[in-house]
Amino acid sequence: MTELTDIKTLENIKLLVNTFYSKVQKDELIGPIFNEKIGNGWPEHLEKMYRFWQTILLSEHSYSGSPFPPHKQLPIDKEHFDRWMDIFTATTDSLFSGAIAEEAKFRAKNMAEMFNYKIDYFRNAARNNPHN
Repeated sequence: MTELTDIKTLENIKLLVNTFYSKVQKDELIGPIFNEKIGNGWPEHLEKMYRFWQTILLSEHSYSGSPFPPHKQLPIDKEHFDRWMDIFTATTDSLFSGAIAEEAKFRAKNMAEMFNYKIDYFRNAARNNPHN
């Protein structure tokens, strides 16, 4: 078995993103949500994810925008974020080992927790104020 190396290049990020989302697309719980929302837009979504992780992990600023708004209206809750995180962690651990790989998992966990919190917040605000 070859020893795993850390995430160092854009090619490494593409491998991580492509492997991760190929698993997501086939997942019974979260796959249908992603596939319905993204439809034929997978190439564009993957390109955006390459730039997002390249910016976060390699400090090569190729992503701009706000990652949260597209997720705000999705029919998802903590169970979905937990599955997303399980797949992300397993994928990262199967491909890479090192400080940047650990940073990727840390950043993904924080993002999942924040997205889950914000979605709950917006849902509760909408329920409590039907005029929104």
